[in-house]
Amino acid sequence: MSSELNQTSHIEFLLLGFSQYPHLQPLFFIIFLLIYTMAFVGNILISVIISSDSCLHTPMYFFLINLSILDICCTTAAIPKILQILVIDKKSISYSGCVSQLYVFSAALSIELILLTVMAYDRYVAICYPLRYKTIMSRTTCICLVGAAWILGTVNSMIHTFLILKLSFREENIMDHFFCEIPPVLKLASSDTYVNDVVIVASDVVLGMICFILTFISYAYIIFTIMKIHSAEKKKKAFSTCASHLTVVTIFYGGVIYTYVRPAFSNRLEADKVVSALYAIASPVLNPIIYSLRNKEVINAINKTFFKKTVFQKQLTV
Repeated sequence: MSSELNQTSHIEFLLLGFSQYPHLQPLFFIIFLLIYTMAFVGNILISVIISSDSCLHTPMYFFLINLSILDICCTTAAIPKILQILVIDKKSISYSGCVSQLYVFSAALSIELILLTVMAYDRYVAICYPLRYKTIMSRTTCICLVGAAWILGTVNSMIHTFLILKLSFREENIMDHFFCEIPPVLKLASSDTYVNDVVIVASDVVLGMICFILTFISYAYIIFTIMKIHSAEKKKKAFSTCASHLTVVTIFYGGVIYTYVRPAFSNRLEADKVVSALYAIASPVLNPIIYSLRNKEVINAINKTFFKKTVFQKQLTV
């Protein structure tokens, strides 16, 4: 065991994500710092507003708080290291750092995949069975659904991480990416990755496809129910309750499907990096914006929270 630890302590991964643009390193640093700040502050703000406003203590917003936590984990796992390699000459990450980053990142993605499916089911119940919504989506049911998402997503990530720990790597590995995730790390393994590839395919089928099919079915029923509504105003209101979630699902699934489900023989590294940035970095920034700007309840809660405080402070100064 000690010999394995000694061997892995010498392994490094050189991250070449932005090395081909040395003159743009300061600009990239500013952009990623702004992205991380916006993602962190935006998701914290959404969580605080939902927690402090009793009108938002509903299943949909309970799921949204969990989504915000996952977005914070996702960006925190990737961006701080990106910022570091942008300001130092040696753009590397240790073996343990790479594995830890990979574990947290893949766990956050797996949990978010299941959580978005749960949120689709929540919208299905709200629109198709509005009179039974509170009964079906009880507090106990919501906690169980979220708990199952966290457990299944974490276990899925643990399996992938364990299998990667069994692989052999050279002491110095050049990765044309800007953070560690499963596909680029597997390409650098010096031992056979057949078992890893089989487990990834199985995970895509069992976890990815099931979540995708359930989400698709939920929205098929939602659209069918909305189309039966005669009032144009009621149709618009019904669609607006799920428009934010549908936007987030589209962005998330687009990136994940491209990276993890596309054929293995495709080797477009530049495209990989762009798509990874879309669902790993841009999505956590966009989520709080999408849910706040497209949701009247959240906008009203923001106005109540900050407007009341401003008015109260003015009254104290008068």
